[in-house]
Amino acid sequence: MPQPKKHSSVRARGNKASTASVLRPGTVVHDAPELPTRRDEDGGEVPWQPQTLEWWEDLWAAPMSSEYHSSDKHALFVLAALMDEFWIMPSAKLAGEIRLQRQAFGLTPYDRRRLEWTIETAEEAKDRGTRRRAGGSTSRQPDEGDDPRLTLVQ
Repeated sequence: MPQPKKHSSVRARGNKASTASVLRPGTVVHDAPELPTRRDEDGGEVPWQPQTLEWWEDLWAAPMSSEYHSSDKHALFVLAALMDEFWIMPSAKLAGEIRLQRQAFGLTPYDRRRLEWTIETAEEAKDRGTRRRAGGSTSRQPDEGDDPRLTLVQ
């Protein structure tokens, strides 16, 4: 005879992803790493395109950068090189490769949704502050009454 089924509240899966995160704007505490020096065939330095430099600064100023690990910077260097090539000679093939590479870093709203990252809005931040203030102060003044220290001087 089969066992009775478990209650639905016990059977239901709680599909909370371990990668879910709320990203707070303005909480970036690190500087952008320096883009590596690139060399041409003759050994001369190849400068980065202005659009790539602007993208690099925006990338590291964005709330998503707080989720990046130090090991991610190497893949981001590759993405920066692809972006730089795109600004020199745009192509659909290069745009497709950039799209594939940037998915891992939450650079578009769709990618952030897939990674379950949400950027906190101003309203959510205000609500969080209001709830914190309404919760009362964590430091409490002692009640009025006899001060136990006075027994030492009497």
